[in-house]
Amino acid sequence: MIVIQKAMEKTKLYNIDQFGVKNYNYAFIGIVSFILFVSLNLSLGYIAYQAEAGLDSSPVKNYTDAIWLMIMSSTTIGFGDVYPITLVGRITVFIMFTLGVGILGGMGAVFVNKIFGFADTNIKNRELRKQNEQILIQNADICNMLIKLEKRLDALAKVK
Repeated sequence: MIVIQKAMEKTKLYNIDQFGVKNYNYAFIGIVSFILFVSLNLSLGYIAYQAEAGLDSSPVKNYTDAIWLMIMSSTTIGFGDVYPITLVGRITVFIMFTLGVGILGGMGAVFVNKIFGFADTNIKNRELRKQNEQILIQNADICNMLIKLEKRLDALAKVK
């Protein structure tokens, strides 16, 4: 686990700020997610096309039909007039359902996080906690100074 963490730190996918918060490079993550999404659609679409092509009863007649099938699967909209009839075609659709929803959900989460700034709230809370720690330390110092002052006043009162 530590090896993976060290490798992630070297990729510059995130940096750690002064409050110990990981700030991710969302633009890079979004681009990689989009490329992965398109690659999955194209490659699984090709596999589905190869499995379904040439069958008279299959609604997948060309590669664009297979791509459409993958896009509909990844967005969970459904098939409509294009659906798989072979086992391999159904397996590719299942894989696309699973991975596509995850990728699109992750991209959506990043987008919403950037719009509404939920991470910014966490950072502000951490800043406040750090300020509270500083205030508590300052209060302890003031308390110690007051104790010393009381001792001096007691010593002065005894002298008179």
